[in-house]
Amino acid sequence: MAPGETGPLLAASGYHALLLAAYYMLRPLRDSMGITAGIHALDDLFWFTFAGMLLAMPVFGWVSGRFTRAVFLPWTYVFFIAQLLLFWVAFSAFDDDRWTARAFFVWISIFNLFVVSVFWSFMADLFDQRQAARMFGFIAGGASIGAIVGSALTAYCAEALGDVNLLLVSAAFLGGTLVFMRWLARWADRARPGRSGDALPLSADEPLGGSPWAGFTRVAGSRYLSGIAVFVVLLVTVTTFLYLQQAELLAAAFPDSSVRTAFLARIDLAVNIASVLLQFLLVGRLTTRFGIVVMLACVPVAMAGGFALLAMTPTLAVLTLVMVVRRAGEYAITRPCREMLFTSVDRESKYKAKNFIDTVVYRGGDAMSASFHEVLVRAFTLGLAGIAWVGAVIAIVWTALAIVLGRRHQAGALQSGKR
Repeated sequence: MAPGETGPLLAASGYHALLLAAYYMLRPLRDSMGITAGIHALDDLFWFTFAGMLLAMPVFGWVSGRFTRAVFLPWTYVFFIAQLLLFWVAFSAFDDDRWTARAFFVWISIFNLFVVSVFWSFMADLFDQRQAARMFGFIAGGASIGAIVGSALTAYCAEALGDVNLLLVSAAFLGGTLVFMRWLARWADRARPGRSGDALPLSADEPLGGSPWAGFTRVAGSRYLSGIAVFVVLLVTVTTFLYLQQAELLAAAFPDSSVRTAFLARIDLAVNIASVLLQFLLVGRLTTRFGIVVMLACVPVAMAGGFALLAMTPTLAVLTLVMVVRRAGEYAITRPCREMLFTSVDRESKYKAKNFIDTVVYRGGDAMSASFHEVLVRAFTLGLAGIAWVGAVIAIVWTALAIVLGRRHQAGALQSGKR
């Protein structure tokens, strides 16, 4: 660790911890309510989420282009805190309302990607490439600590407090991130004049400018950013296949909503304990020794093997195991490595192009892969085993792309978001 980096490292980790604690208190509730709305409605909910992303993306592009970082970052979080409180009122007034449950499912699926995307955009803006290589793994570890806290609170308090009341606790955690955000912004304003490797010499007190649609145009005009977008689509397809199969099996195994929420929270707890162990004991050493190519590719390789195992043993226990491995690997390894790819692009790409990839592309991949899954189930009458074999093929393609992106990053083939 270089001199002067301990404070921002701890602040960034604390920020990430509170953010993920807020989300992981809501994640099991979202999944449980998605099942409440009806298994066959999940495909439609993915498309509604994608539509919501399409509406939100130009709004965020306009706001981030017209206001300074010190303005649009905190107000993005305040906006979501207010909506959380409104949902708490709605759930309290309309118990077991399917339309409210569907609206919450769509909202939380937009919320989690936006707030996490904004966080990592901020991190890529604060730290240069060398700092990111040293610090992003540890910062991701902060997320796992927060996720453990959030999922543990939900797992052991959902039945006692009532799952709806967890929204208030989540809002409080989200509000706590604003303290760390402000501290980091002040540190960056002091440190930025001496920062090396900055892709765009733009002061933090200047708006980004540009078009509200710049996120799309920058991704479309860059082979590098387009490659990251396809990487995300393949990741999402693997995730969606597992999620939809899990939802079907859980509905049969756990008909009671509170019991189902507690079970999902315990899965989250297992995922995040595994993530912490990986992040603090192995990931840093492995990244230093093998580099970003191997680290980006290792989770796709594991998923190819996991899907093959699931195809041969199509049970809830095996599916849960594969889900845990996929999510722990993504949070501990794939996510920090993917975020490193954005440290070499200009600031507008860090916020707008990255936000477009993390939200519109991600949820578009969700919707398309959910529809693809529906075609495999209905038109081709594939069961869990057949879908698992398709997932294995997708994971192999994902592996190949991970190797290409990792090599380009290592070689420094792209130094700006327009190349």
